[in-house]
Amino acid sequence: MSDRRFRFGVVGSPRSGADWMTTARRAAELGYETVLMPDGLQLPSPFPSLAMAAAVADIRVGTFVAAAPLRTPRQTAWEAHTLTVLTDGRFEFGIGTGRPVAEQQTAEVGLPWGTARERREQVIETLDLLRELDGERRTPIMLAAGGPKALALAAERADIVSLAKDATTPRSEVEAVAQELRTLAGSRADDIELATNLLAAGTRPLPPWTKRASGVDPDALEAMDSLMLLRGTPHQMADELLRRRESIGTTYITVNDGYLEDLAPVIELLAGN
Repeated sequence: MSDRRFRFGVVGSPRSGADWMTTARRAAELGYETVLMPDGLQLPSPFPSLAMAAAVADIRVGTFVAAAPLRTPRQTAWEAHTLTVLTDGRFEFGIGTGRPVAEQQTAEVGLPWGTARERREQVIETLDLLRELDGERRTPIMLAAGGPKALALAAERADIVSLAKDATTPRSEVEAVAQELRTLAGSRADDIELATNLLAAGTRPLPPWTKRASGVDPDALEAMDSLMLLRGTPHQMADELLRRRESIGTTYITVNDGYLEDLAPVIELLAGN
């Protein structure tokens, strides 16, 4: 379905400056193309953290994803544009309307949470302001999309689309969402890169935190054909990613930083594919 080559990213956040530098450098050594960071007051701020990662390693960086309600549109666009300038275009701007936990955090910073429509309009305003600030530059945009309105926005504005489904979503449903996105995008369809995020890769037992992240008991998660997992030997995992590219079109594969080393052999096997 897609002849776009694979690329890989690692998702994590700093536990210390030294740890974060080690992660960025090791990711670059292993062939990952991006270091990505989630957003939220429970974590260090993503923008300076990503600037640090880009400074210590020859690697792209990105937000995964910035929560629009936590900042004003002008502030978020300013931060994103600054990273694009400082990294010489190695920044990818992921932005979304915010997960439920962001509602309380938004109140903590003194900003309104707003309705779903208002938060979506905030995303659009941020993207418009970023385009103005970028001028001749162009910051790549990542949006998560699953529902009709998010898919329509992604089809119009995104360079990268993370297919927003949970761990229990059947593969056939994800395939249908990807096809709907391509239909909505029309002539832009071939320009949009489809992304999927992995909680775990390889053969190691799933850690307890996967239940918090997925809402599913680790044993149950293992038993289902969840696209949030990539299990098996390196060759088995590589074959599975090729199948997913054929059936869904996903070529941008990101993984939790705890599995940085586990996915590395797959990157080597799929180099050039």
